[in-house]
Amino acid sequence: MRVVLAEDLFLLRDGLVRLLEAHGFEIAAAVESGPELARALAELEPDVAVVDVRLPPTHTDEGLQCALDARRRRPGLPVLVLSQHVEQLYARELLADGTGGVGYLLKDRVFDAAQFVDAVRRVAAGGTAMDPQVIQQLLSRRAADRPMGRLTPRETEVLELMAQGRSNAAIAAHLVVTERAIAKHTSNIFAKLGLEVSDDDNRRVLAVLAYLDHGH
Repeated sequence: MRVVLAEDLFLLRDGLVRLLEAHGFEIAAAVESGPELARALAELEPDVAVVDVRLPPTHTDEGLQCALDARRRRPGLPVLVLSQHVEQLYARELLADGTGGVGYLLKDRVFDAAQFVDAVRRVAAGGTAMDPQVIQQLLSRRAADRPMGRLTPRETEVLELMAQGRSNAAIAAHLVVTERAIAKHTSNIFAKLGLEVSDDDNRRVLAVLAYLDHGH
């Protein structure tokens, strides 16, 4: 799996390169600025981009803007964003095309290598990996309108855990219920959101995107 990595801090960039290589990823490019990132994404066509929001020369939202531009040129390009803060507007924009393959992790809340590597793999496979704080920010203006308002509190809780990228087994363990119960909840969620019968992985992504977009 080929990765383009963008991080302006040398030690963190080098550490991420070593971590990803140790877990079998190929680093197609490891860059430190917005222009380098834009060029790498256009020329190398990676399987996934791991991008710091704030890159030189502007140190504002350069990395995220490059990622958004790349996704406009190549819809569905998997992008995992790393940030010190929740950039709510851009997180929404990243989710807006509804294709999945997006992640948004807060740097100081990534606690172990397995968690990070799993997030990269999930995003590369077209799934989502959203930090719980990002989810809460995105939903801060949520209203109880339809169709999301039809979900029960437990179904909403299950959907929030799905947005973090957790499997049914992991959700069941977290909520201390059976995996069969979670399967029933997810089936109800799909039905209430009007997601037609298809591949469950695809429906999970569509349900999560509908949920996160609900804060508009």
